[in-house]
Amino acid sequence: MKKKAETGSAQTLKPDPLDLLAGTPSPLSPGRRLPDWYPDWAEELADLYFSGTTSVFVLHGNVHDLVYCPAGPDGEDSWCDIPEFLATKLFGAWDVVLSYDLGRGLRPLPGTKRDRLKSMLKHTTALGQPSRWPHSPEKAFFLLDRFLQRKMLREAQSKPGTTSKSTSVALVFQHAQYIVPAQGIASSALGHGSLLVRLLDWAQNPYLKRLNIAFCLIADRLTEVNTRLVQNPYVATVRIPMPSREDRSRFIRKAVGSKEQWKKISDFTPEELAELSNGLSLVNLNVVVAQARTGGERVAAQSFKRLKKTMIERQCSGLLEFFEPKHGLDMVVGHVAAKKRLRSDAEFIMSGKLDFAPMGYLICGPVGTGKTFLAECYAGSIGIPCVKLLNFRSKYVGETEGNLEHLLTVLRSLGPVVVIVDEADAALGTREASGDSGTSSRVFSIIASQMGDTRYRGKIVWMLLTSRPDNLPVDLKRQGRAEVHIPLFYPTDEEEFRAMFTVMARKNKVKSRKGAFDHLKPDDRGLSGSDIESVVLGANRHAMTAGRKQVTKNDVDAAVKDFVPSAQGLEREAQELAAVLECTQLSFLPERWRAKVSKSNGRVAIQERLVAIRQILES
Repeated sequence: MKKKAETGSAQTLKPDPLDLLAGTPSPLSPGRRLPDWYPDWAEELADLYFSGTTSVFVLHGNVHDLVYCPAGPDGEDSWCDIPEFLATKLFGAWDVVLSYDLGRGLRPLPGTKRDRLKSMLKHTTALGQPSRWPHSPEKAFFLLDRFLQRKMLREAQSKPGTTSKSTSVALVFQHAQYIVPAQGIASSALGHGSLLVRLLDWAQNPYLKRLNIAFCLIADRLTEVNTRLVQNPYVATVRIPMPSREDRSRFIRKAVGSKEQWKKISDFTPEELAELSNGLSLVNLNVVVAQARTGGERVAAQSFKRLKKTMIERQCSGLLEFFEPKHGLDMVVGHVAAKKRLRSDAEFIMSGKLDFAPMGYLICGPVGTGKTFLAECYAGSIGIPCVKLLNFRSKYVGETEGNLEHLLTVLRSLGPVVVIVDEADAALGTREASGDSGTSSRVFSIIASQMGDTRYRGKIVWMLLTSRPDNLPVDLKRQGRAEVHIPLFYPTDEEEFRAMFTVMARKNKVKSRKGAFDHLKPDDRGLSGSDIESVVLGANRHAMTAGRKQVTKNDVDAAVKDFVPSAQGLEREAQELAAVLECTQLSFLPERWRAKVSKSNGRVAIQERLVAIRQILES
């Protein structure tokens, strides 16, 4: 249900009624309601404006997408970009709407109506001829400030009790991150400081709040805008989300034309494509439809998956890797209790019982135990998209946080999705500020907040992978975030050890003779899953060198004898002990560790041994 816009406090002197917003007459005059088709972010902006507390707004998020505009009396449904929506819909009845960006400078924004352009030019005679309006931000801001000062002076000189309508002015600043970028106070003083000071002055000026003036800054990443502006109490931030399923369905139905035409170019109905296209913007969705209609490439299952993968990776600027797992949990050897738990959670998600699914998992254990493989197989068992976070850190101020916020915006719209964070202890930062000007602590705060947001339970499944879980902040490992801790260990059971060779041969498409692995037993070297994979590949190389297409028992023996494990010593033991201590379910542990943990003071003894190993390694 749409909320009513607040009428404002006694300090707000905006006349009533004023046909200012959303056409004529305006449903957004104080006390009126927004039309049902207006997006929620527009309603939020209107409520904040009429509350009388702010007139400066920073729009961020999916700001380069399209906005739905329903048909008028003589037209059809259409979609426009954010600046056009502000100019022709939200501020459609305002006297003056001006736009500024570094590329095109200051210009009027009337939409497609010539009469409105003429009307705007009459109200902006104080600015001079539009052809002479400055491109330089300093000169443009100085001119706008003088224009606003004259407007305030004119309003102050008007006689009390007059009924003359106040001139309404909306200023739209596109690509605001280049006008007032995030930077230190010293850099601001030398560079864009004057623009920042001017905006802050407009935001907190009590006389401007009494007039019909609004300032809208548009930036795709909020963290790229100067924090002194964003965090100012007189400035409001409004996030524009990715399109909903309803938005995508409406857009596709419009682009389809007739059902007969759509059947010729797509294997999906418009409703099915709307469901499958979660995570895509309307701009990207338009590319899919346009290619099908003009390029002759039919919208089929495989081609759409491939195109969606490409678009999402491009949309995230290469900050994540989007892939579909090729294997399910049946490919995982051993870890019976862990696989049982993962299968159970997968069934909850597939059946829509998201309240029973965990927020995330911590998969830990020594190097080479198959942590990444287990995570991928879990995603393959559910049949949902799986992404890996790539390096989103940057050397530039604010860009790391901006990259992360952009990633999370896409992930929220993709759900359900499995997010794999490898080397999580290094990737996610800590609460403590370090020598990177606090970037790590801010990254940690953003990730922790998202992981603990229960609205996305079962929709964003976090899988944190690390061989050093003791280095991972406890805030991320607590219940309600990465709440299920699954430890992985090297195979010690003979049957499991042989099965691991068989699975690795199947995974790498290595052909072997019957019984080639049946004689193998675990030895003192403690081969990991990755070690076993290397042995299998070595045996295959040995067979190919001898001119055989199948691996024999002798090839396997030669490869095992020749192989030297890389991970040995106290470091591996420390990783194994840390995994035991992190385990949240006793059945996840092998029998030998279960027995040690179940003893009186068993965990204490393990912890003491881990501390002793750390001291030795550090010294």
